[in-house]
Amino acid sequence: MTRSLLRLIAATLFSAAALADTVKVDNPWVRATAPGQKVAGGFMTLTADADMVLVGGTSPASKHIELHFMRMENGVMEMRELKEIPLPKGKAVSLEPGGLHVMFIGLKNPIREGQKVPLTLSVKGPDGKRRSIGVEAEARRTSVH
Repeated sequence: MTRSLLRLIAATLFSAAALADTVKVDNPWVRATAPGQKVAGGFMTLTADADMVLVGGTSPASKHIELHFMRMENGVMEMRELKEIPLPKGKAVSLEPGGLHVMFIGLKNPIREGQKVPLTLSVKGPDGKRRSIGVEAEARRTSVH
């Protein structure tokens, strides 16, 4: 093989590896809070290009981030912390009010409508390695149903 062909093959393989195991984040937002409120919900749609797992996150807006699941059953709200949220290859996973979501715990300041809230998600790839995904979530005021 010629050197130029080897370089082309190497560049192609490197580019494919650099693009592998990514998570697309759509419509990230966080619920605006009232003064004194110490928690807020974060929502978005995640689509992974390989079987991955959301395992947590961090934000300068709060002391820590938790993954949660919420549902209403027989008129009773159940909410619990999850250790991880599976992100099956090619399937959009919605984090939304009343379901799976990210909780900002121990807010350092109120979150105002229109504010951009930085969030770094931590995902575990099929190789077991953790990756960080930077997200900027816009604060929205929504009514609670």
